[in-house]
Amino acid sequence: MSVVRESEPWAALLETGRADERLVHDDFYGARKARLVSIPEGLGPAVRSALDRAGIAELYAHQAQAILRAFEGPTIVTTGTASGKSLCFQVPTLEVLSSDRGARALYLYPTKALAQDQARALHGFGLHSAIRSAIYDGDTPRQERAAIRKRSNLILTNPDMLHVGILPHHPAWADLLANLAFVVVDEAHVYRGVFGSHVAGVLRRLRRVAALHGTAPRFLLASATIANPVELAERLTGLPDFHLVEDDAAPKAARRVAMWNPPLLDEQLGLRGSALYEAAELFSELVASGARTICFIKSRRGVELILRHSVDRLDPELAERIAPYRAGYTPAQRQEIQRRLTSGELLGVVATDALELGIDIGDLDAAICVSFPGTVASLKQMWGRAGRRGRGLAVYIAGEDALDQFFCRHPDEFLKRPVEAAILDPDSPEIYAEHLLCAAHEAPLNDADAPILGEHWRAYAEQLAAGGMLRERATGFVPQRADDYPAARVALRSALADSFVLIDRSSGEVVGTVEAARAYSTIHDGAIYLHMGRSYEVLDLDLDARRALLQPFSGDYFTQSKRESMTYVERLHERRLTHGVTLSFGSVVYSETVLGYQRKRLQDHQVIDFQALELPTVEFPTRALWYELDELIAAEPFPQQQLLGALHALEHGQIAVLPLIAMCDRWDIGGLSTNAHPQTGGPTIFIYDGHPGGVGITRRGYDEFERLVGDALRLIGECPCRSGCPSCVQSPKCGNLNEPLSKAGALELLSRMTAS
Repeated sequence: MSVVRESEPWAALLETGRADERLVHDDFYGARKARLVSIPEGLGPAVRSALDRAGIAELYAHQAQAILRAFEGPTIVTTGTASGKSLCFQVPTLEVLSSDRGARALYLYPTKALAQDQARALHGFGLHSAIRSAIYDGDTPRQERAAIRKRSNLILTNPDMLHVGILPHHPAWADLLANLAFVVVDEAHVYRGVFGSHVAGVLRRLRRVAALHGTAPRFLLASATIANPVELAERLTGLPDFHLVEDDAAPKAARRVAMWNPPLLDEQLGLRGSALYEAAELFSELVASGARTICFIKSRRGVELILRHSVDRLDPELAERIAPYRAGYTPAQRQEIQRRLTSGELLGVVATDALELGIDIGDLDAAICVSFPGTVASLKQMWGRAGRRGRGLAVYIAGEDALDQFFCRHPDEFLKRPVEAAILDPDSPEIYAEHLLCAAHEAPLNDADAPILGEHWRAYAEQLAAGGMLRERATGFVPQRADDYPAARVALRSALADSFVLIDRSSGEVVGTVEAARAYSTIHDGAIYLHMGRSYEVLDLDLDARRALLQPFSGDYFTQSKRESMTYVERLHERRLTHGVTLSFGSVVYSETVLGYQRKRLQDHQVIDFQALELPTVEFPTRALWYELDELIAAEPFPQQQLLGALHALEHGQIAVLPLIAMCDRWDIGGLSTNAHPQTGGPTIFIYDGHPGGVGITRRGYDEFERLVGDALRLIGECPCRSGCPSCVQSPKCGNLNEPLSKAGALELLSRMTAS
């Protein structure tokens, strides 16, 4: 544990945390100098002059290496936050575009804000006569789109717009596609799981359409540090032989890292204070001390609650200088927050990982991460935002989840844990079939597509034809209906393509949007919904019109939905015996029904009442691992009164550690445990991919099940609570089923498994 330096603006805050034992660990990391090299020879005078105007006389060593590699073949750069990755692909594209007036380039960003940020950076080079860049996304006015297609030689967009707005209309983009020299994919580490699997399909379609127009563009990728950058690049693009640039030569500011654990409220139950309240306290105190601060939390509701508590703690003048940032805001709301951040008008922002990425939001002093974000790679991205005037503060506030508490007991394992591998599955049957339909709409499918779409394209095309989606003609497979538009049905980021509009009934104003997959549990009738720091009550959820009517709410309670779920096995793919259980992997169907909601008091979270709802059941096909414990339990009689709680605690413990094995978010996986599943006939635990079709997460869990068992044993075994394992949001009970979790029972099951 290091000594806090008095010159640091957060010194008093950390000393207070040390005194009351909320600060469980802190460390100081010194600054690192840059390794600079000369600008590579061979760049044209236009680009050299642009670098001079930007004040760039030398490059970091990895930047120079990346620029040279970019002209040799597909390249991925994976270095730390604020290491100048943008220049690694800006220089090669600027060189080509300024020397060849017919050349074109395409930049892809996962968010609109990143594209806007890059447009400002490109404008700063001053190459206005040679570089005609333009943003083309959902916010681009329709009356400007035709001019952009004709005039611009560098298009900045996102995978969603490429998927739905460019590829299906590729004849209108003939000039771009016939002269496409470079495709840049920034923040490539974001493209994992279901999103990454979809983007892999989009990039293969881009390569296919470019080939139809006579080009094979070179791909340049930039990523945060991950364990498998070359594999990720190759699986995303379908291209082999990527060059890797990973030796980070950028300087690093001195940084203090602090691990913070909310105070223990009930030693017997292991219950701690709210991480949200702790975050609001630290955030508001840092802002009050003049430290520009960003606070990250995964939950959108968490963003709103931290903001509300922080506003209550700050003087009105300072309260006006903090803001929330998350998905679901309107474009105008997002752009205004970004403007205030960039200009320095805001002192603090509470955000989901929408601002984890490399958006230039000005210099920040401190970055707070509330609970483990799911991967070390994400945590380092968030922490990397801190560091101004040569110093920075990075704070991790533990939640009550078992994994968070495990890290607090083992800070070295937390701080020294290596980054994970990014997992995606472009061959996921549902995702592949969706993009094959989109490709057929763009041009007839035939044998010439095999090098890009894979040798298995024909088998899928024939299945789609048998299902009435495609038909075979002399030119190849084409859509059954000429007016079909399959891209509109495929949402890259979620299970469902549609969303619900939120309307304030009193003003008629559109407040925001909510994805359909989240609607039943968050904006049902009677729900209390938080948006931009304000509370609204949902008056009516109209399922047909896809809208919800809201009204401002000032009551003293919040709502929490209650759900019932089931998992049915559709097809067994693999099975093996291990650790005394029958372990299986296969295709399943997951179903979920929102039964109703509880109203709970804000002050003490006590339940006021339960309101029943009648909402449709949502179901989707996915992949899962499951294991049957009947023989393990029968070998030595197991207390029946503990069985369900033991299974459920074990399920949650394994779900808690699976993100450390497979690079995924905790919310990308789900589970179900039962003492008598109707298909297996006995005690069974399911862990499933939380996205239609599955994206390879539980496949990784199946392959490394032995590690999953060992990690869960250690995690649950070291949990300090006595009557339950706090691996649920509502420890020691499950928030959905309200049933006790048996730590003792889970440990007994794990002990039998490891002994087998």
